[in-house]
Amino acid sequence: MSTLLSQEQALALYEGLVIPAHPLALNEHRQLDERHQRALTRYYLASGAGGIAVGVHSTQFEIRDPQHGLFEKVLRLASEEVEAAKLSRPFLRVAGICGRTEQALSEAAIAAGFGYEVGLLSMGGLQGWSESDILKRTEKVAEVIPVIGFYLQPSVGGRAFSFEFWRAFADIPGVIAIKMAPFNRYQTIDVVRAVCCSERRDQIALYTGNDDNIVNDLLTVYRFQVQGRMVEKRIVGGLLGHWAVWTHKAVQLLEEIKHARIQESLSPEWLVRNVEVTDSNAAFFDPSHGFEGCIPGIYEVLRRQGLLKGTWCLNPHEELSPGQNEEIDRVYSDYPHLNDDEFVRRHLSDWLK
Repeated sequence: MSTLLSQEQALALYEGLVIPAHPLALNEHRQLDERHQRALTRYYLASGAGGIAVGVHSTQFEIRDPQHGLFEKVLRLASEEVEAAKLSRPFLRVAGICGRTEQALSEAAIAAGFGYEVGLLSMGGLQGWSESDILKRTEKVAEVIPVIGFYLQPSVGGRAFSFEFWRAFADIPGVIAIKMAPFNRYQTIDVVRAVCCSERRDQIALYTGNDDNIVNDLLTVYRFQVQGRMVEKRIVGGLLGHWAVWTHKAVQLLEEIKHARIQESLSPEWLVRNVEVTDSNAAFFDPSHGFEGCIPGIYEVLRRQGLLKGTWCLNPHEELSPGQNEEIDRVYSDYPHLNDDEFVRRHLSDWLK
């Protein structure tokens, strides 16, 4: 197994980090806008995020298409900014990895070559593959780069997996974390219980990708009986498209949650906060139209802040849904304490240099 993480990075991962899913900055010709692409990375670094995930859904899977050929370039740009920042805190570069085994191994090698410490391994797009096939693919990728497993909701290209799959997945050397994003309580519990049943439970960090339940995921203690004894596990951080926006406030939120975890009782106000964050996510992610506007929704918030010039996607049919702009207006008005517009305003000119 390749061990690309330092001890400090591994400890930070297990303690819990804010890891935004990095968007793709395009100009009006749907070509890479390198200036704003770098500015986005600088924003996440300055916000206090503990990592970035590049080449993932928010970066647009089309970057891999031959007519665009942007996969290597966006990975390189982000890595260069991380290196240039010379951070004194641990920071993780996470590369999105997808496709059949040959493609996944190639992407893992490219990511490692650019200094990425971890690969977020998508299980999407493997129709007809058995769970056993996907486990074998994971084992091979984990020999190249440490793996974060990814449970993606079926409505955006994922598939449902059995408890037995996740139990076997947790036993794979080189799996260091799992991002749970099925947007489903039953399936989320399957993953946590499966990890608790593994002898590697303490070597695997759990991260929420459930943008519809972020705060509750991070506050909950999961307890299961395993071979006659109680085992506890927490979801310690988030690798989220939602955290690609208002990131500075997301970092503050996670720190507040970490503090709340050590208290004997939790204020009911946390339930209110969960609703506020989920309602904001609904405006960004567009569940009322089957998540069709989820990438443009994120981009629209960043456009308003000046971090992007527009909401253009490589796929010209991917755009804001009817009424989505108005929904973003509403959550801006209803939850002004959640946005970090003032923070962005203070630093934007520096990030765009």
